[in-house]
Amino acid sequence: MQVNIFVILALCILLSLLAGRIVKLAKLPNVTGYLLMGLLVGPYCLGIIPADMVEQLSLIPEVALGFIALSIGAEFKLSYLKKVGKAPIVIAILEGVGAVLVVDLVLILSGHDVAFSLCLGAIAAATAPAATLMVVKQYKAEGPLTRTLLPVVAIDDAVALIGFGISVAIAKAIQDPSGSSLILALGKPLLEIGGAFLLGGILGILFALLTKHFKSRNNRLSVAVAMVFVTLGLCDMLGLSNLLCCMMMSAVYVNISDVYEQVFELTDRISAPIFMLFFFLSGADLNVGIIAGVGMIGVLYVIFRVVGKVLGAYLGGVICHVEPTVKKYLGYTLIPQAGVAIGLASTAMSVVPEYGAMIQTIILCGTVIYELIGPIATKLALSKAKEIQ
Repeated sequence: MQVNIFVILALCILLSLLAGRIVKLAKLPNVTGYLLMGLLVGPYCLGIIPADMVEQLSLIPEVALGFIALSIGAEFKLSYLKKVGKAPIVIAILEGVGAVLVVDLVLILSGHDVAFSLCLGAIAAATAPAATLMVVKQYKAEGPLTRTLLPVVAIDDAVALIGFGISVAIAKAIQDPSGSSLILALGKPLLEIGGAFLLGGILGILFALLTKHFKSRNNRLSVAVAMVFVTLGLCDMLGLSNLLCCMMMSAVYVNISDVYEQVFELTDRISAPIFMLFFFLSGADLNVGIIAGVGMIGVLYVIFRVVGKVLGAYLGGVICHVEPTVKKYLGYTLIPQAGVAIGLASTAMSVVPEYGAMIQTIILCGTVIYELIGPIATKLALSKAKEIQ
């Protein structure tokens, strides 16, 4: 007899609650417990939740990422950005570029093919905002590091997409100097980013109009959920980044709506079980068996991506004269890597097929490691910066 999907959902939530209690004893973030519990009962460990059931629930992570992007986009209020100035943008660019250049350099110097090194290094810029945001929310972190961190992770995906386009274009030009791939490879990520921003801006205006018309709290919550769903659906249909689009919708909304604080308070109340399921299912989807197959290239990628992030964030902090805690600890909060990186690795399968399988294996392996250590590193960084009570 096949277990009912609703029973599985209930089991996921209850086991996540249990995991949160257990990791609290070790003073670890809840998200670490959700990931580990999902990994333990998932198809690659105990197999209590089979792979086909994880696949059937794949809609939940997509919805969760929409709400995560909604939360992060709210950090782009113009009055706040004027106060913090250019620092988040400069730091996001430098930490992304730092990760790419360090990984590229290490791989090339260790004797690997230049085109392969460029393609793998290009993915190093991507950071997964979900785990970082969950740690910030759980511990109610507040201070200069937190205020800089949230805009940086929001900008990070745009930097990653552009960096990937440039790196792949250079790699293909090296392989085929006579080809016309350079302009095409550069144009695609720019079109994707531009399209996501344009659509997000239009939807943000619609969001504001609807919440102005519907005045009750329940109706406004319903509008917010509907706007996340329509954004995800349109992005899927148009092949645009749902993260960037949801962020842009949220950013436009907070700058033109008078009721955004009420709306985001309402969405925060319903998002807890969605986020819990997202991380539990992300853990269930992690295949630890691939770690043994990546060899020294994977080790170099995992280590030096972090080195590049830390150095780039520190350099950006120095240039922008930010607080010492931001310079010292910001890079360690940017370790998690998941959805965007996996998506770029899949793209690499088609644009550089000779390297695609190896790149995908390394990125999946990195995801397993980063998603487990990232939340812990974020908590430690916020603690060192004295932004957790």
